[in-house]
Amino acid sequence: MRRPLGALLCLGSLAALSTPIATAHAAAAPQAECRVYAAKPYVTPAGRIQASAARLGCDDTALVRVRIKRAVAGADPIVKSASRQGTNGRVTVRLRCAPGVYYTVVTDYRGNSGRSKPVRLSTCSPTATPAPTPTPTGTTKPTPAPSPSASTGPSTPPNSSPGSSLSEEVVRLTNVERQKNGCGALVSDPQLRSAAQGHSDDMAAKNYFSHTSQDGRDMTARIRASGFSPMRAWAENIAMGQRTPAEVVTAWMNSAGHRANIVNCAYTHLGVGVANSSRGIYWTQNFAKH
Repeated sequence: MRRPLGALLCLGSLAALSTPIATAHAAAAPQAECRVYAAKPYVTPAGRIQASAARLGCDDTALVRVRIKRAVAGADPIVKSASRQGTNGRVTVRLRCAPGVYYTVVTDYRGNSGRSKPVRLSTCSPTATPAPTPTPTGTTKPTPAPSPSASTGPSTPPNSSPGSSLSEEVVRLTNVERQKNGCGALVSDPQLRSAAQGHSDDMAAKNYFSHTSQDGRDMTARIRASGFSPMRAWAENIAMGQRTPAEVVTAWMNSAGHRANIVNCAYTHLGVGVANSSRGIYWTQNFAKH
């Protein structure tokens, strides 16, 4: 079974999303290429469909337009759109909810465009979340889950946190990989751990898998809310379904985008969040540098 992964790289004051098959970034200094990203639509607590897109890592001005499309027979209609003029930033669009299959499309009219995976919204209940589509694309193939044994680590009941021991083991294994690649060890930071644990808990409780929280916050907002300051560089890896710290770190290291975050020598601090659910364990790594 494939285990879903997600990576997100933030540099300076910009948040740069990266997919599991993202190209590697330079480890010596944070850099980002000009790109646009589209997040999947979802139903907000207010019962409206919301989607967002971002343009990041750019140094020129462009008109960024985000559209929510509905998948139907024939040409898919645009049901809502919004735009903003600028260099970098996020555009959000909302519309009245109606059940159906929706996806997000973004373009900056500078040769950059993107679209999210489609998501089926079967109800407009304020508590509803998009039907998860976390299967990774491309060549990312995390290691298969081992059969339960004494070496697979402690088991946990559904909807509970596996505890700090697993988090600290992820930190230790991450530092092992960094040492192999000539990077200094990351300091386990309580504020980053709080941000990472909060995101893992939220994904587990609300049954979704994304760098964007269901309330619309991105990783940058979550880390800032934790009190980690100043923030000069930051990044995020997420994964779901791996059963042990060794398995999830191996999966991240086998994915270019995630590996780039782990072996980026610019980062100095790390926080790890681990939360269990009936679907499996949700893992979050938040990297940062003061």
